[in-house]
Amino acid sequence: MAGNPDFNAILSTTLQNYQPTLVDNIFKDLVLLNHMNSKGRVQMEEGGTSIVEPLMYAVNGTASSYSGYDAIDLTPQDGISAANYQWKQMAASIAISGIEEAQNRGTEAIIKLLNAKIMQAEMSVKSDLNGMLYSDGTGNGNKDFNGLGNIVATVNNTVGGIDASANTWWNPYQDVTASTLSLADMGKVYNNASKGNDVPDIIVTNEDLFSKYESLLTQNVRYQDVAKANAGFQNLMFKQTPLVFDLALAADASAAPMYFLNTKYLKLVGMNGHWFNTTDFQSGTVAGIDARYALVLAFGELTCSNRSRQGYLTANA
Repeated sequence: MAGNPDFNAILSTTLQNYQPTLVDNIFKDLVLLNHMNSKGRVQMEEGGTSIVEPLMYAVNGTASSYSGYDAIDLTPQDGISAANYQWKQMAASIAISGIEEAQNRGTEAIIKLLNAKIMQAEMSVKSDLNGMLYSDGTGNGNKDFNGLGNIVATVNNTVGGIDASANTWWNPYQDVTASTLSLADMGKVYNNASKGNDVPDIIVTNEDLFSKYESLLTQNVRYQDVAKANAGFQNLMFKQTPLVFDLALAADASAAPMYFLNTKYLKLVGMNGHWFNTTDFQSGTVAGIDARYALVLAFGELTCSNRSRQGYLTANA
């Protein structure tokens, strides 16, 4: 292979030094990833055969009034269980071919090329991860990360090992009548996904429904969440919750999605030591490939500990 063999060490060091910035950038530019990170919902775990999420459901109601020497119900509180999620893996490659190295001779030129390659990998990782978080986890032969399409957009399915068709408390609230978007329909989903002051903290939709909601607001009156606006995301308030759009949610005139998310119960779990970590560069000549390559690897999964506090609406713009 053309070039200086010490380039493997130079490229590996450069990539490793950039790794913290890579992770920061992944969770900065896209609204759902940014929101979950800002809420502390991107968390590391040490590993294990699965990710266990404790959850509370149908708590056995033993609280009641009594008089004098009445017997007090001492039935154990047995409503606590757990959801189990399997680790998923994703990877991106960074490769510099022999001809590219020959065309960029010298340390300065090859580092400049590497930086461009890193930017490409970073964009790919952000796009792929963000897309998976809106999907149902069945992509690429069920290898994709779990997503809102499975956790929130589907009912009576199995999530975290719990069959919601047999345990209806494990279903999210849905309105999928696909009528024209109205404030009343939004309010119904929002209210049913809420309990007291435990309410959705973000509403995510596509651009068409965002624009439709904007048209429903009082003319010349706009309410924004300052934190979201300062982070560069267009948003409007619905009740006390910011409503945003993500271009990853494609336009669908017949049944556009709107997610009412309480991210207190959603968590993007990463495995400690394997969360967008980079490998050293290796030369591929042994395998007959005239290139140097490194990998960006992440082990993780999107989990939920309370689906009933999530809401889903489909509507026409």
